[in-house]
Amino acid sequence: MNIAKIVLAHDIQEDGRPPQASPDDAGPSWQSRCINALLGLLPFKKRLASAASVRRHARRLALRPASHEPTGLGRGVAVTSTHVAGWPVYYTAPSTGFSTGNIVVFLHGGGYINEIVRAHWRIVGMLTREAGVRCVVPIYPLAPRATASDVVPATGALLRKVLEQAGLAQVTVIGNSAGAGLAVAAAQWLRDQGYPQPSGLVLISPGVNALLDSPEREAIAAVDPLLDIPGTLEGARLYAGDLDPAHPYVSPLNGDFHGLAPMLVFSGTRDMLYPDSIELAAKARAAGVPVELHLRKGQPHNYAGLPTPEGREARATILRAAQGLG
Repeated sequence: MNIAKIVLAHDIQEDGRPPQASPDDAGPSWQSRCINALLGLLPFKKRLASAASVRRHARRLALRPASHEPTGLGRGVAVTSTHVAGWPVYYTAPSTGFSTGNIVVFLHGGGYINEIVRAHWRIVGMLTREAGVRCVVPIYPLAPRATASDVVPATGALLRKVLEQAGLAQVTVIGNSAGAGLAVAAAQWLRDQGYPQPSGLVLISPGVNALLDSPEREAIAAVDPLLDIPGTLEGARLYAGDLDPAHPYVSPLNGDFHGLAPMLVFSGTRDMLYPDSIELAAKARAAGVPVELHLRKGQPHNYAGLPTPEGREARATILRAAQGLG
């Protein structure tokens, strides 16, 4: 993955942070504005309005776990599955038999308490079919049943195995939201254990700071149609378990970025988490890690998966990265 820049409307300042000017001058498309309005009418944000609602939701899921079976992959995708260290792991490949040989490890989002869903599988299907790659999709256990002290090393060990078996093939780790945070933490674990890095990290609306302590957080949360502060903090607390939420396993933004794989980051200014993407890019760049940050004005959390011009543009960039053409 040939990544060596921050993609913003203006140059990075000497301190590594971008200026406060608008990330892109055109503003959101009319489709994005409609999607933002629609998302605001759905119950996602309400579910994160309080810590109590998140605890109730986590208890319900513990009693009746959601299915992780693939759904929404679309045509042209062959699926197999196995268990690795007790985790279900799915493998996809183009059903035509043609493959570039490249591999994607996909780590789903969901605040560490929600299972993989159809929207995630659609991305996996797109990568398999359109990029011609093989995908590895681990179904990592969820909080509070499993916590970061277990999940991060186990994810790192799985990545190590994939890298060893891949030979000369490119291995790209793609994560969204909580899965992107897990991707960074697992990459830090690999580095600390002396193992090689993947070819690249693609981070979609990454959740890398469980403290949610940026000064502008409340103002951004007020216009975020999906995320809210109390529930996001509680989900992170459940995932932290006995660890301090500031621990790099939970908040990899606090970890060491030296020696990590090149990063491709997507975020939007109506995403409560976007200040952390800016800081992530700055810290990675300061550590000598090639990084490309796509920060889009007016885009919500996980905009790269939405049926909008901005989402399609992001997915085209992700496909090129998975194909090794970035």
